[in-house]
Amino acid sequence: MNIKVPSLTRGLLTRMTQKFTIEERVRWGDVDAANIIFYGSYIRFFEIAETELFRAAGMPYGKVFDELDIWLPRVHLECDFHRAAQMDDLLEVSVYVGKIGTTSLRLNFEVRRKTEDGTIEKDLMATAHFVLVSTDRKNLKPLPVPDELRRALEPYVMK
Repeated sequence: MNIKVPSLTRGLLTRMTQKFTIEERVRWGDVDAANIIFYGSYIRFFEIAETELFRAAGMPYGKVFDELDIWLPRVHLECDFHRAAQMDDLLEVSVYVGKIGTTSLRLNFEVRRKTEDGTIEKDLMATAHFVLVSTDRKNLKPLPVPDELRRALEPYVMK
């Protein structure tokens, strides 16, 4: 797994927002008999990008769970597949926060192929989003997203 330094992209407003990006190669275990990526493999790529985003924001999951005393279960996942990735493709998986609500947050993902010469293709391979809910660790009842987590993720919120 290669992790890239967050890239800057212009938000819809005047301030700058970061997308966090990892690179991951499509491996033999990620493809079906036709050498095309199995859709479930994208979930693993998204999970790696999500985990590293939280780490880059100074909120690795150990800290979120143990110090903020919450869980962040996924309650919704949606993915659109635009083009088929194949074995040995190098994919660039970018993640940013689409929204932080009262008790939930939405993570948006974009997947593009990186060519042998290092060029990132403009056309998307896949897009997705997850909705995570901040919950009490004992009974999984929704809780407000902690202010410390909001502040840490703010540079990655696309407005």
